[in-house]
Amino acid sequence: MTRIIISAVAGAVLSGVLGYFLLPVLRALKAGQSIREVGPTWHNHKAGTPMMGGLMFIGALIICLLVNAFTIGEYTVFYVLALGLCFGLVGFLDDFFKLKYKRNLGLTSLQKALLQAAVSALYLYLLYLEGSLTCDLYIPFAKITVENIHPILYIFFAMFVIVGCVNAVNLTDGVDGLCGSVTVPVMVFFTAAAVAKEKLDLALLPAILVGALIAYLFYNWHPAKVFMGDTGSLFLGGIVCGLAFALDIPLILVLVGLVYIVETLSVILQVGYFKLTHGKRLFKMAPIHHHFEMCGWKEVKIVLVFSAVSAVMCVLAWFSI
Repeated sequence: MTRIIISAVAGAVLSGVLGYFLLPVLRALKAGQSIREVGPTWHNHKAGTPMMGGLMFIGALIICLLVNAFTIGEYTVFYVLALGLCFGLVGFLDDFFKLKYKRNLGLTSLQKALLQAAVSALYLYLLYLEGSLTCDLYIPFAKITVENIHPILYIFFAMFVIVGCVNAVNLTDGVDGLCGSVTVPVMVFFTAAAVAKEKLDLALLPAILVGALIAYLFYNWHPAKVFMGDTGSLFLGGIVCGLAFALDIPLILVLVGLVYIVETLSVILQVGYFKLTHGKRLFKMAPIHHHFEMCGWKEVKIVLVFSAVSAVMCVLAWFSI
């Protein structure tokens, strides 16, 4: 347990130090965010804010895990890290094309979907070979386990969950500090769940991210000095999903990831309602954090409320396992 706490503190220190050196580099490279034409006009002043700030907590996590590498006996933690890095690479490519062509749209939706599906399938196959993927489905609160689901059926289900959840986390990154703040209690939950399941090596990863994300928020809190970009948000999505499947509790994502899910549902409902009613809107703007902005909520209030909801759902999730 001491190793976990020390690693979390080290993650915070490293993330803060990396941010101190990374920020001027991103500014010098003019790695600034472009604001979508269809997005909220009041965010126009954020154009030019450096992106790819996710490299701060990604770098801190990698360094901390490498330092602990010789004491780690369970390699599942590195599979989860690899999943996050692969999704982060997809996000990096997306960010790169945005910067190169000076627009807010990078990779196409099809390119993203194909890359994400391939990454998910590979991760699940590795877990299956390792014996960490049981193909059993634990139902929270009911405390019932549906056993011996056919591997192919389970993997397709898992791919759908991973790709959907990763993109839901990505959608949450739309207000200063929101994605990072919402994800901190999620990582605290996964740390506690891994410790409870006596997977102390696996607990290192979310614990380090707790510290690294808190340090990152010093740079990303409103008014943000840097954005995590798709590099960071897709990485976090990959880690969230990777941990859920590595701990064999994927349905727990419905609870701990409720904020991510609501963000995604708000977009789906908005688009569906718009088409069915020939131009009417269900929300003032989607994702839903923009709706609250248009209702007069300040960015800090949105972050605090959404983070509180995330924390409460993580507490409920804890009592469901």
